[in-house]
Amino acid sequence: MRRHFSLILLVMTLVGSAADSWGAATVTDDRGQEVVLNSPPRRIISLYGAITEILQALGATPEIVARTRGDETLPDLPTVGTHLQPNLEMILALKPDLVVQGGVKKGLLGVRRLEQEGVPVAVFAPHDFPGLFGTIRRLGELTGKNDQAGALVKDMEARLQEVARQVAGRGQPKVFFEVRYHNLLAAGQGSLVHHIITRAGGQNIVASSQKLVSFSLETLIKEDPEVYIIQKGPMNRSPQDIKARPHYDLLQAVRRGRVLVVEESLFSRPGPRSVEAVETLARLLHPDAGGGVK
Repeated sequence: MRRHFSLILLVMTLVGSAADSWGAATVTDDRGQEVVLNSPPRRIISLYGAITEILQALGATPEIVARTRGDETLPDLPTVGTHLQPNLEMILALKPDLVVQGGVKKGLLGVRRLEQEGVPVAVFAPHDFPGLFGTIRRLGELTGKNDQAGALVKDMEARLQEVARQVAGRGQPKVFFEVRYHNLLAAGQGSLVHHIITRAGGQNIVASSQKLVSFSLETLIKEDPEVYIIQKGPMNRSPQDIKARPHYDLLQAVRRGRVLVVEESLFSRPGPRSVEAVETLARLLHPDAGGGVK
């Protein structure tokens, strides 16, 4: 009995020491707002699918208690509205000790209300790979999973370096990324997609610095991309077969069969799978790369 009691005391001491060693976590989010947590969060609400995927990759799945509609990453969790219009009453009822939101202006309207209620909120809006790696590291700090965050970033960087090695010295095929077909919308240079294209050894034909750019058919035909990518997902649910579209047969990408339909969540969500998107596109752009892109 005395030995059992001593074991309990030892476990309690170790747990206490771990809590003491964690200390407070302080990060600056993408609003420039300082987010402070005095202890590791035990009830996290993710308001953006990309954030959910990062938290999962860090091993924080047990702490996630709710998601938004449209985020099927953890389908068994309750939903608290949408990414753009989260239900603040439902969020507060779940008593989270951390809420994480993606950086969209409309979705930020409720952030101030949550903070007024004393709920810590972190907002992240990465649009390139350095920004994504910074988001992962800061989420690692907030959740007490620095080691996991460091290991994840190191693996992603190594895979990107391998793609760069495979495509080095090769031409850069001209690429067009279709965000939405009707009222044609393209990925501009302010998007993560642009950086996926360039990391894969391609050239985005959209010169605008905006994230999303309206694009005319006339301009598309003039630019004549060598590779045409169509995302399929919430923003482009049922894209029409490109071969059935009027005048699209004028594009060399269509004539040569260099059209790729991709999952929106893979290419447009800034998360752990963004490197997979680079690898996928690199295989299409450079099928003859030495050894083949993995």
